[in-house]
Amino acid sequence: MKQLSILFLAIALLACTKKETPNTENLTQYVNTFVGTDGPGNTYPGAVVPFGMVQLSPDNGIGGWDRIAGYFWPDSTIAGFSHTHLSGTGAGDMYDLLLFPTNSRFTDDLWPNQKAYRPYSKFSHEKEEASPGYYKVLLESSGIEAELTTTDRVGMHRYTFPEDVQSKIILDLGYALNWDAPTETTIKIENDHSISGVRKSTGWANVQHVFFVAEFSKPFENIALTPESDMQNDTEVSGKNARFETTFSTTEGEQILVKVALSSASVEGARRNMQAELNHWDFDAVRAAADKKWEEQLSSIRVEGSDYQKEVFYTNFYHLFLTPSLLSDVDGTYKGADQKPKVADGFKRYDTFSLWDTYRAAHPLYTIVCPDEVENMIQSILAHYDETGLLPVWSMAGNETNMMIGYHAVPVIVDAYFKGLPMNAEKAYAACRASGMNDSEEMELYRKYGYVPFSEKGENWSVSKTLEYAYDDWCIAQFAKTLGKEQDYALFSKRADNWKNLYDEKTNFFRAKDIDGNFLEPFVSKEYTNVYCESNAWHYLFAAQHNIEGFRDLMRKERFTELLDSMFTYYPAADDDLPIFSTGMIGQYAHGNEPSHHVPFLYNFTDQPEKGQKYVREIIETQYSNKPDGYCGNEDCGQMSAWYVFASMGFYPVNPANGVYYLGSPSLDEAIIDLPNGKTFTIKAENNSKENVYVQSVTLNGKALTENFITHQQLMEGGELIFTMSNSPK
Repeated sequence: MKQLSILFLAIALLACTKKETPNTENLTQYVNTFVGTDGPGNTYPGAVVPFGMVQLSPDNGIGGWDRIAGYFWPDSTIAGFSHTHLSGTGAGDMYDLLLFPTNSRFTDDLWPNQKAYRPYSKFSHEKEEASPGYYKVLLESSGIEAELTTTDRVGMHRYTFPEDVQSKIILDLGYALNWDAPTETTIKIENDHSISGVRKSTGWANVQHVFFVAEFSKPFENIALTPESDMQNDTEVSGKNARFETTFSTTEGEQILVKVALSSASVEGARRNMQAELNHWDFDAVRAAADKKWEEQLSSIRVEGSDYQKEVFYTNFYHLFLTPSLLSDVDGTYKGADQKPKVADGFKRYDTFSLWDTYRAAHPLYTIVCPDEVENMIQSILAHYDETGLLPVWSMAGNETNMMIGYHAVPVIVDAYFKGLPMNAEKAYAACRASGMNDSEEMELYRKYGYVPFSEKGENWSVSKTLEYAYDDWCIAQFAKTLGKEQDYALFSKRADNWKNLYDEKTNFFRAKDIDGNFLEPFVSKEYTNVYCESNAWHYLFAAQHNIEGFRDLMRKERFTELLDSMFTYYPAADDDLPIFSTGMIGQYAHGNEPSHHVPFLYNFTDQPEKGQKYVREIIETQYSNKPDGYCGNEDCGQMSAWYVFASMGFYPVNPANGVYYLGSPSLDEAIIDLPNGKTFTIKAENNSKENVYVQSVTLNGKALTENFITHQQLMEGGELIFTMSNSPK
């Protein structure tokens, strides 16, 4: 591949500290945190700071797929405000430490069939608002106004009460939704205004520990601890469903504030986090500080376009920074993936790595806009390797969930290495190799046969695994070559060609084989079977991201182009039974799921790049919006958003680990990337409009661009990329 040499050009490029760039306008005003809370997006609207440990957000209190993140726009109930949430996933977990204010006005129970009384309130979107780092709602059933904000590790609540002698604040550790279930909970009353404890739970992540310290601005008047417990006295209660309730007499408009500090390690860790981050009661100052953090994060890219375009862009850019999430305390302590106490020495330990999704575009985007945080991410990934012997697959809350497929921490590491980000290269390589040589997820069979054989047992995903393993193998091979490990380079280079072992030249699709090398029959390309991960044969048709030229040449360029055309024009039939993850369909292209996100840019490998420009712009215009249902599929921890950010600026990383960005059709008039080395990279689209989707010419720093891509090195050197747009192909 001619791009291989480009991979190594960026190795000497060193990351620098992010510069502070003055802003002339408030960018957080363009963020709509409710986008994704309707439809399949599965986001939450609450308060969080970039990569924060706390995700303080309202819960409707009802389970189900639509409420995976705790909140669903069509609902009209709020059961409380919990401190941890997942953004845009299909995993119903977290919802730790539910806090809820109530009073004597409304005593209905949202869970009447359960033993414990759990109140709720009606609410309306007309009396609800949110912005990055802030959430506010009127609980209409009680007349209480609730406001939320947060620091990195501490959530802050401000409740404005009406007059009532039975005003209450409840902390319910037994509250659980979806896959989450408490296993051990404890609450201890420390004095007349503070409590501490722990919620241990299981769910998608098997062993979750959330220690906490909560301080109240008003002394407790009356206290009740749940009687449903294994141990109870006047000051402490424990069991699966520990619950604390305090009653106050409040005057009209009286405000009571609560601060809740978290830790995965210990109560003392939570206490240190509280002392370090929030040793005062100034809610508005905390909110302003959270807004400032978001301003600094969002200001790394400044765009020009309509207000609508800015709203969609900055909302997507905002969602990029909700994960990974902080796991370590202010002193570095955290619960490791081996369930033992650990200390992150000199780095911030992150978790919530949805790598099957985010390796594709989110992590390459991080290397541009926040390389310092990428260093923390790489060290966190390697810490997971220290703790478990393997790189993470899909890790969260100090656990490995082993969800999805591949060992996609590898491209994240390799991409960062070739972009010059500091790391212990030998250790990083050892970790990559260990994951590439392990025997889990049918890797032993993959090494034996050169592909994963079909099996009727469960979600075999044999074709998808083979293709994704081959891509990761290519990444390891490039890493090995640079480090002079020639034997490994030869081994993994050979394995990187394993995609060819499942290619059927008669159908031009990747198909499942049994252990004898026979293709599985019958074969219908649009059928969703257990050999493709959340996909069909169309979605994985172009999955050899590391060798698109080789795949194209294998089937001939003409056929390659025909299949690209068919992918966007062969629509499902009306009676096709599409699975829940097949959304955002344009023909067989499913933008609502990740495997084919790079496909529109593959027209750059044909003689008709204008077709890709048309489809990129169509996806931008039809699959994203600034409304609550503004995502066509799960937002997936930043990947769906990263696609938009890249595509709207006019380029995308087809191969996420080779430092090459292929051109598309920029929808924004201008985007200025403030690079961490003090330079800027400006992208302009001249004569741009909704109709002018075709690129007539491109210049880089005043010179005609002769290739249909730019490199990471070119981008980091700063300069100006100018597209000239037209309403007809070149």
